[in-house]
Amino acid sequence: MPGGRLTQEERQRIAMGLADGLAYAEIARSLDRPTSTITREVMRNGGPTEYRADLAHRAAERRAHRRRSASSPGAASGPLPYGRDADAVAEYEERFTTVMMGSGLAKSMSRVMVCLLTSDTGSMTAAELAGRLQISPATVSKSISFLESQSLVRRERDERRRERYVIDDDLWYQSMIASARSLEEQVELAREGMDVLGPGTPAAVRLENVGRFLQFVAESLVRAAEQAREVLHTKPDAAAAGDDGS
Repeated sequence: MPGGRLTQEERQRIAMGLADGLAYAEIARSLDRPTSTITREVMRNGGPTEYRADLAHRAAERRAHRRRSASSPGAASGPLPYGRDADAVAEYEERFTTVMMGSGLAKSMSRVMVCLLTSDTGSMTAAELAGRLQISPATVSKSISFLESQSLVRRERDERRRERYVIDDDLWYQSMIASARSLEEQVELAREGMDVLGPGTPAAVRLENVGRFLQFVAESLVRAAEQAREVLHTKPDAAAAGDDGS
């Protein structure tokens, strides 16, 4: 099975496969590549409907250039903390971004989210995000606004009065609760629809079933979030002790 980065010819064959409606697995088999490689390649370059081989290849070359610059001796950014491998971190962040995109987030928002998640401080300024990701301040602002609306990021001022964007433990809990509230609103709408469309009609029955399903999911989500909340604050030593059964 060939390794290394995808070639321009392979990217062209991916584009043709997508145009023919082939599944990722079929395209992967034709190239003798893992399906995960094709999935990441397509998702990080606009998805199956927007994928363009030439644009994808240029983007890959830019990423490779940034990695070489970041890991070269004397690079302005310097070595990564804790002895981390720059190439391994970059590849991990790309894969993480692809997964986030698969969950429905736009690419820029996914990149900002992953950047904050993988930073040791868990917070960055707009200038730091723009520099780290090589995107415009306007893109950072748009991404942060959306993530904030989903309770995934919050804002705070540091000692220099700069606005920082923070992702911390409680935000995951708050995001789950916000998701549950959204589901409960959909439950209420489903119940209203039953009256509007007429009780017992096919459409009303469908909405009733949807409402009961969403109600169950919302209640289960809240219970799970409450029960697991303490995990977000577990210290590494405590987690290790729990794994040892002590």
